[in-house]
Amino acid sequence: MMKWLKYINIALLFLLCEPASAQSDRNFIRSGNKLYRQQNYAKAEIEYRKALAKNPSNPQAMYNLGCALLMQQKDSAAIEQLQNAGKTETAKLRKAKVYHNIGVICQKHRLFGDAIQAYEESLRNNPSDNETRYNLALCKRQQKNQKKNNKDKQNKQNKQNKQKNKEKQKQNKNDKNKQNKQQQQSKPENEKMSKDNAEQLLNYAEQEEKATQQRLNKNRVQPQRRRLEKNW
Repeated sequence: MMKWLKYINIALLFLLCEPASAQSDRNFIRSGNKLYRQQNYAKAEIEYRKALAKNPSNPQAMYNLGCALLMQQKDSAAIEQLQNAGKTETAKLRKAKVYHNIGVICQKHRLFGDAIQAYEESLRNNPSDNETRYNLALCKRQQKNQKKNNKDKQNKQNKQNKQKNKEKQKQNKNDKNKQNKQQQQSKPENEKMSKDNAEQLLNYAEQEEKATQQRLNKNRVQPQRRRLEKNW
């Protein structure tokens, strides 16, 4: 299980080290911290935003706001505020806590690559943090398993696609064979029709030929009449 709750609570201690120049936004942060301890995270968020309105570059207000958003499961907005705090914060221990929580959010959403980068940045600022080191090791194992599962899933998908293509090719072949068979079955009928037509034409021609011969023969045997010359 990932360990991170103590870094949420430590956000409330940042005020002890605030410079005097931050007096204008200190009251809002203090009010937000009180609401945060009461688990009234929505109202705490409002107070932290008021603090940022007074001093937009206050990394403590950014961090505490990120924690309040995180407790409301507004993870995208929480990461945005934590990243702003990480860029603005100069104290190494505080920066380490910021990136630890960024890593927790990314790991929760199985964004293991981003989580690993965040944990490594946290450890660069606080190498002695064993909890961050534990989360980092766990995250690397999860990333490895994720890659293996993705590879297995891809191999399974490729196998299914290959099987589908094979079945499709088989079906196409069967359809083609069926079509060829139908064509072959209809071909003799067509040939028969053509043969019958040819025979009918031939019979008709023979009959015409016979009729013609009969007419000719009839004309040959019939005696020719002599035309008599009339006397003048």
